[in-house]
Amino acid sequence: MKFGVLQVLGMVLLVAGAQGAIRLLIDHGNLGLLGWLDAGFAGTLVCYLVVTAIGVVLTGWAHDRAKAAGDRD
Repeated sequence: MKFGVLQVLGMVLLVAGAQGAIRLLIDHGNLGLLGWLDAGFAGTLVCYLVVTAIGVVLTGWAHDRAKAAGDRD
């Protein structure tokens, strides 16, 4: 159960980061959720990409751990 929750959290981070990065690349003025950072275009894009990478790693790790625990096939 714990790894399932972490997997869902990783997927949420993945989707939010990727969606924010794509939106920022299409409309440079729309900083989205990370607009409060005041890091400009490049800094915000890097933050979105880092959030995306964290989501990928967390989702993969949680899936592997759940599989090892017998929760996944």
